Amino acid sequence: MSSRRGAGERRRTAPAVIGGVAAVVVAGAGFGAYAMFGGESGAEDDARTKSAAADEVKSGPLTAAEITSTAQGFLTAWQKGDTAGAAAATDDAEAAKALLAGYAKDARIKDVTLTAGTPAGEKVPFSVKGTVAHGKTTAPLAYDSALTVVRRAGDGEPRVDWHAAVVHPELKDGDRLVTGEAGDPPVKALDRNGAEITAAKYPSLGSVLDGLREKYGDKAGGTPGIELRVVRGKESKAAKVADKTLLELSKGTPGTLKTTLDPALQAVAEKQVDGKERASVVALRASTGEVLAVANGGHGFNTAFQGSLAPGSTMKVVTASMLIEKNLASMDKKHPCPKYFSYGGWKFQNDDKFEIKDGTFKASFARSCNTAFISQAPKLKDDDLTRQAKEVFGLSMNNWSVGVSTFDGSVPVQSDAQMGASLIGQGGVRMNPLNMASVSATVKSGGFHQPYLVAPSVDGRALATASRTMSAGTLAQLRELMSYTAAYGTAAEAMAGVSGDVGAKTGSAEVDGQKQPNGWFTAYRGDVAAAGVVQQGGHGGETAGPLVAALLKAGG
Repeated sequence: MSSRRGAGERRRTAPAVIGGVAAVVVAGAGFGAYAMFGGESGAEDDARTKSAAADEVKSGPLTAAEITSTAQGFLTAWQKGDTAGAAAATDDAEAAKALLAGYAKDARIKDVTLTAGTPAGEKVPFSVKGTVAHGKTTAPLAYDSALTVVRRAGDGEPRVDWHAAVVHPELKDGDRLVTGEAGDPPVKALDRNGAEITAAKYPSLGSVLDGLREKYGDKAGGTPGIELRVVRGKESKAAKVADKTLLELSKGTPGTLKTTLDPALQAVAEKQVDGKERASVVALRASTGEVLAVANGGHGFNTAFQGSLAPGSTMKVVTASMLIEKNLASMDKKHPCPKYFSYGGWKFQNDDKFEIKDGTFKASFARSCNTAFISQAPKLKDDDLTRQAKEVFGLSMNNWSVGVSTFDGSVPVQSDAQMGASLIGQGGVRMNPLNMASVSATVKSGGFHQPYLVAPSVDGRALATASRTMSAGTLAQLRELMSYTAAYGTAAEAMAGVSGDVGAKTGSAEVDGQKQPNGWFTAYRGDVAAAGVVQQGGHGGETAGPLVAALLKAGG
């Protein structure tokens, strides 16, 4: 709005309730009582803006006046229910108008009051209070959000940088808010001992509980309640992000669903990731595939099950099994570990450019020598690693049925340098802690058992299988390699004090743009296999190793 119009409106009397919607009062440094304007005046301002833009394109940093005025216009119009006026104050009027219209119509949110806080540069925080009404059922709603003011492309006019998260921080672009009968009845998830699992007790399980409800809500015997929820759009669904309940107006009757989680191990997992925003861990029963614990620091995206990250040298467990089967390596035979090895136009090297002269394959595996593996690339077919991952370890088949959404690993067929990099868990190879815990479980148990959080007997689903197992000789060597690494190799420090039948492998995965690599660790003790990752943490033995070792000590 122009300064003249703003001054004129500020001389008006205090705003009153208009059309059943409370007038906005916005407090905070740089903000007075927000003036109100409707769709017509907003359109006039927009027309004047376009006319001025024809003569001059605004540029340079936004002024404080531009930021406060733009935020004022947007919030005032939104509160008044003027979706056209609010949308015109954004840089994507079409998307903004659709979501804001749905805020009242689909989400059934009324009596909205928006209160701005102190701007921080171009960002303006604000609080939202309102009432959600469905029939005779109502519930108060309150949350905090924020908007950012930017210069619009083309004319440089200040506008709200439009994203769905402006309306509610839980929204991603393409998502929407809906109030109505819950799409899925509530689920009372139980641990393996029959005790209820709640996000209050296990904070990192929020996304897992959402996923269980989405899959089993209509199968667990419950009845739906009335709720305000986030309904995911195409992009969110493609990323396997579950719908999310924001507010319960009335509770449904929950059905019960038993999981395989072990409460003692889950408590340990929660403790290990607490305060570590980028840490994720998983523990499995090796002989069955039952998920005993899963935890993610930050309590947001379920990286432990759905992450897609280069696993680094933990992938050498799979590669080693292939090389042994093909008679390209044997644990006690001499094996090259030079400082460098060139393949496919790339020059590969070891960490700190070390070399092992006249060493065995066991020594190379334990010290995680990259060139010991990449030096075998010229003798391999492009699809050898892909086949090994699928046929023996059950990976990269996209057919796991765990009970919630998962990413089942990816080992694509690659050639030249990328194929060489894939042998050490780089290139196009992608995994998560669930996948790598399963790799250790396969070594420990002697065959692949698809991980699962909910028993297949609950819904009659079929679990994924691998087409073959390793030979007894290959399996014995692989176990010895992991055992030696746990005792004397890069995993020794983390595994100190973890007694019994153990094996481990560390990993560090370089990622473009990161100062520190992602640290990985996979291991087993007795019938428990576990894996973890700490993104941007550094070497796996120092970062992910202690997390995994704690789980093995508690449950191995």
